[in-house]
Amino acid sequence: MAVEPTRWGIIYNPKAGSRKAQKRWSEIREYMEERNVAFDYVQSEGFGSVERLSRTMANNGYRTIVVVGGDGALNDAVNGIMNSEAEEREKIALGIIPNGIGNDFAKYWGLDSDDYKGAVDVLIHRRLRKIDVGVYSCFDGNGHVSRYFLNAVYIGLGARIVRITNETRRFWGIPLLSYFSSLILVAFERKLYRMHLKVNGEHIQGRLMAVAIGSGRGYGLTPSAVPYNGWLDVSLIYRPELGGLLSGLWMLQQGRLLNHKIVKPYRTKMVKILRAQNAEISLDGRILSEKHFPVDVKIIPEALTLIIPR
Repeated sequence: MAVEPTRWGIIYNPKAGSRKAQKRWSEIREYMEERNVAFDYVQSEGFGSVERLSRTMANNGYRTIVVVGGDGALNDAVNGIMNSEAEEREKIALGIIPNGIGNDFAKYWGLDSDDYKGAVDVLIHRRLRKIDVGVYSCFDGNGHVSRYFLNAVYIGLGARIVRITNETRRFWGIPLLSYFSSLILVAFERKLYRMHLKVNGEHIQGRLMAVAIGSGRGYGLTPSAVPYNGWLDVSLIYRPELGGLLSGLWMLQQGRLLNHKIVKPYRTKMVKILRAQNAEISLDGRILSEKHFPVDVKIIPEALTLIIPR
């Protein structure tokens, strides 16, 4: 039986490290019922399940798929939708109720993780916008594989911060504290990686601290990126002196990182990563377990429909 066009398919991804997961969902559910929203609900069952669930919902005819989660869950949902076999996939609208450790993409649109009622109201008003989707693709030895992203690809420093945040949040129990502690710890390492990239026809070779390739602002590493202009922003970050490191951390939090002398920005349609020796790589907060080179990072303009605030 076909799904009603106005019915939402909701995937709830409990906030990592939270002891109030079910209470949070109960509050969101009660408010949606109060607003007479028709919806079906499933809860994620661990890593990878959001991608599977969103693909299933798309294939089963849901035209509104809502993720209650953070950037990582949102990334999984985008990959599920993009890899689905749904007819008229372009008519599927993706909605967000922020509920994770990292909600950078939701914050860009003015959505607050503490205001679930406001997020539900945005979904009800249903203002639609076409947005770009980034693609990370390579040959893994058996065939060409691709992974989609909304925020950014991080190589080196950014990916290390993601990994340490994910590991320490269980110890600290406070997501924000885990993030800032990992940021300071990794930044003071000032570790460099041998990289070789090609951007706008220019070959860039040398030792870099970090590379960020963003369709979105990428936790401040690509602060000028716009997820609907058809371009990728690239930030190359070189090793600073100690004083430059402290000022760089401050400018990162202020959204002015591109003004720092250790950062070289680009805007492009495609980046080719030929080498990133021993560097970790992440997409929207998801660490890649396997790395194969060369890698092409491209942008697909207006590939996805997003429900945004008025």
